[in-house]
Amino acid sequence: MLPQGKVGRIVRLLPLHFRVCMAKAETNHIQPRSGSRSIVFYLLVLALVGIVPSFLFAGILIQRNQVAQESTVETLIVATSRSIVQAMEREIAANVTTLRVLAASPLLRMGDFETFYDTSKLALAETSANLFIVNPDFTTFASTRQPFDSPSSVTRDVKSSERAFESNEIVVTDLLLGAVSRQWVYNILLPVDLGPHGRKLIALNQPASNFAGALTSNSLPEGWNTALLDNDGRIIAATPGVGATGEVFAPFNAMTQGFALGWQHFDTKQGAALGVIQRSGTTGWRLVAWAPVWSISQPLLIAVLLLIAGGIVLLGLILAALFWGSRRIGSSVRGLARDARRLGAGEPVVAKPYPVSEIAEVSEALEQASEARQAAEREVRFLMRELAHRSKNQMTVIAAMAKQTARGATDLPSYVQAFERRILGLARSTDLLLTHGTAGVLLAELIEHHIEPFSPTAPGRVTIAGPDIRLNGQAAQILGMAMHELATNAVKYGAFLDDEGHLSVTWDRVDDRLDLVWREKVARKIETSEHKGFGTTVLKSMVGGALDAQVERIGHDDGMEWRFAIPLAGIDPALAPAPAAEPDSE
Repeated sequence: MLPQGKVGRIVRLLPLHFRVCMAKAETNHIQPRSGSRSIVFYLLVLALVGIVPSFLFAGILIQRNQVAQESTVETLIVATSRSIVQAMEREIAANVTTLRVLAASPLLRMGDFETFYDTSKLALAETSANLFIVNPDFTTFASTRQPFDSPSSVTRDVKSSERAFESNEIVVTDLLLGAVSRQWVYNILLPVDLGPHGRKLIALNQPASNFAGALTSNSLPEGWNTALLDNDGRIIAATPGVGATGEVFAPFNAMTQGFALGWQHFDTKQGAALGVIQRSGTTGWRLVAWAPVWSISQPLLIAVLLLIAGGIVLLGLILAALFWGSRRIGSSVRGLARDARRLGAGEPVVAKPYPVSEIAEVSEALEQASEARQAAEREVRFLMRELAHRSKNQMTVIAAMAKQTARGATDLPSYVQAFERRILGLARSTDLLLTHGTAGVLLAELIEHHIEPFSPTAPGRVTIAGPDIRLNGQAAQILGMAMHELATNAVKYGAFLDDEGHLSVTWDRVDDRLDLVWREKVARKIETSEHKGFGTTVLKSMVGGALDAQVERIGHDDGMEWRFAIPLAGIDPALAPAPAAEPDSE
């Protein structure tokens, strides 16, 4: 047990001790630990971890999209070029049909060429086509571009005429420069047998410019060029800028290129190109469609440039946001550090409205911790003062216990045993008081602590029941000694003396008081005595006087009963006087 003066000095030195410890902690905290980094570093790492994979993923998506677009363009170009070839073949098929209809005229079998000439000229009046007849010696006559009696002339494409006579099949010639029209045309030669008038070729020629419409009607994407070439590599029709009709195709050597179902790579005068070549099964002509590689990959290049530009802008925005956010977070964290140092020094901490909700929550927790610490320190100081005060009182109580115990003792061993039990009972009350502090001691826990050392081991011998009620320090100490005395008497004279007794301790709140009943039942009659020992003094004088309680002892044939009516105001910890504030010590 510490002397009161020494206890007071300890209490006064506690705040100084806390301040010294926290001053050391603050000094250590100011020195940054090795390897620690600013919050900007971690925010930047988080930003890069989030951005870099996103840009890589975006790049992969753009590349995949470019591949898909190229595949789509390839399909489009192949389909469009094939459509152009089919349109050209339909044009030629229509001309062949016209030629067959005209060649089926009976006028030719009768040799009435002049009437046939007039009929054919009338039929072709609204078209750009021209009809003429080729003799086996390759001379021509009856051309609808000239009067019927014009002098005959030799055809400009003898080889095609000769092939038509030999094969007896329709022949479509390559480009020819018309002798009369001075335009680039192609001929369709149809061999016919006119009986007595011999074999002839009924020829129909068309201007090559007719195919320009097929190229323009099947539009290709921007940057693409097309050209329809005859078997000699001359341009029949082409998009603007490729070359004029009749010129040899110059951008690259299309005649040596093979045929494929998809892309082909061409080396043009303007650089590498991608394209397709389609061949007509009717004429053998070729349709070439191509575009520079750079124009095909241009969408990918633009997308990559936009991605880079967007990345730079986004990175700038992120850096600005990081700078702004790090300043806000950094200042908030430094504020938390100051609050933590105040908390460690025992100073009050007030929560601040930090912009980050989590940091604000920590600030509120620090304020709560500060309040809890202040309350705990006040409680410690209060308990220390109470300890110093009660140590003096306990000395007086122990002295009275020694005297009262000596009066009822018959020998030294019984005196020592009785005195020791009373001292232990008093210590249990003190332990409970120190354990629970100002929160108060539970009545049930107090009763159990004092009865347990005396309680029989057989089950069902003790009943303890009642609502939760907390006792302040004074009430816990007094009722603890009362329970100890009653338990001691139960062992000597009552319910715990033999194997058949039963103890029941019950309590309840009734209005503004606590009604506590200690009831012992035994199978034999208890010997009553008017001798007033220490137990009776505790039960009646101390409980009744100190707690302003009504104490009643009732004897029964089967045992003994004690009743206590205690005002709640005398035992409630919430109604106990608050500890007085200590003056600040220098």
